[in-house]
Amino acid sequence: MTATVHVAAGALIDDRGRVLLARRHDHAHQGGLWEFPGGKCETGETPQTALVRELCEELGIDVAACRPLIRVAHDYGDRRVVLHVFRVEDWEGEPHGLEGQPLEWVAPDALLDYPMPAADRPVVSALRLPDTCLITRPEGDEPESVLAHLEHGLAAGVRLVQFRVFGLGEDGRRRLFDQVRVRCREADALLLCNSAMGIDGAEADGLHLSVRDLHRLHERPAGLRWLAASCHSLDDLRRAEALGADFALLSPVLPTPSHPDAAPLGWTDFAQAVEAVDLPIYALGGMHPDLLEIAWRHGAQGIAGIRGVVP
Repeated sequence: MTATVHVAAGALIDDRGRVLLARRHDHAHQGGLWEFPGGKCETGETPQTALVRELCEELGIDVAACRPLIRVAHDYGDRRVVLHVFRVEDWEGEPHGLEGQPLEWVAPDALLDYPMPAADRPVVSALRLPDTCLITRPEGDEPESVLAHLEHGLAAGVRLVQFRVFGLGEDGRRRLFDQVRVRCREADALLLCNSAMGIDGAEADGLHLSVRDLHRLHERPAGLRWLAASCHSLDDLRRAEALGADFALLSPVLPTPSHPDAAPLGWTDFAQAVEAVDLPIYALGGMHPDLLEIAWRHGAQGIAGIRGVVP
């Protein structure tokens, strides 16, 4: 039976938004690759306790504050690794490679240029994504309201937007999409277009698949920077993972006025579903900013929604 190794790792973020990477020694498992600093959990240790100990031993720092980022399980053949990754933005001391390991501070988008173990790939996606996803108001027959809602979200700091509107013909939807795209680019926000809109995801920063399109496709569409999917069950999440999606929205977590007949998952079932796949997943349904920390504690990348997610 393949041994399972639990590893705690820290994504240290400096005041310029860069992430600290360490290079594995050549003789080590996955030697020569870059990784997020950390190490094995000892018997009886929680992942967070192991993280604090390992970063002190490896980097000479004392963690002051951290939060869960993502949990990833990967089978390398000779061993199965469960990676518990924390986002660390506050620590005491200056990180140094106390075990002789080279260190580099890397911008999130540049992480893709560094060869890493396979288990770290979803971590890179999580680090490149914000904690809030705003879905445009669906009332396309009121384009001014759609744009005002978007501008309010961008002004509040939202940097991930899904374009999804109804009630417009193809030409009207295209004009509104072009206006949304301009505003997102001005704010340096990622824009994904819902596949139900009939607009090529390459015209935005990516494509967000409806549940119907998620199960219709057999392979990831070519030429996309980002691919996301709407999911309502663990089967949907596994389909998104198999298709090569970069992240997903899982709903409804809590009761929501927009889908009053849908049975909510609740946080416990949400957490169990998240733990079964290796994707950043946003909690959708009944979300508001005060629930962000609760979402993190249950394994979420963050929260998503139309009206409630922006203060």
